[in-house]
Amino acid sequence: MDIAHVVQSSVAPVFLLTGVAATLGVLTNRLARAVDRARALEERLDSQPTRRGVLLADLRTLERRARYLNAAISMCAVAALLVALVVVSLFADAFLGLELAKAVAALFTGAMLCLAVAYIAFFVEVRIAVSTLRIGMPKK
Repeated sequence: MDIAHVVQSSVAPVFLLTGVAATLGVLTNRLARAVDRARALEERLDSQPTRRGVLLADLRTLERRARYLNAAISMCAVAALLVALVVVSLFADAFLGLELAKAVAALFTGAMLCLAVAYIAFFVEVRIAVSTLRIGMPKK
């Protein structure tokens, strides 16, 4: 395999890395917002003792969301690592003749599975966020 073919073969995984990076950006921003919101609620716990139950419930929800976001971020990071290893394996296969086709397929499949898990965790987190959304007048 010549260098041009190896570079062509590695273009798709590199584009995938770009998509994973964008997903990581979205996930980390959502996690940062949840953490900021939790900190604000924790500060209100002392100043608003009559609303303690509601605030604690909101904090529990934010904790659940943060756990799902952390799982999604972790899976995206693993997926990115596996994709990077795909690219390295493609070059190693071409230049060292190591016959890594099965390893490349396994790494890529692993990356796709990790990405699928990340998107499932993200989906669950968004569903939690939407289900606890309160717009308008507070419920009595």
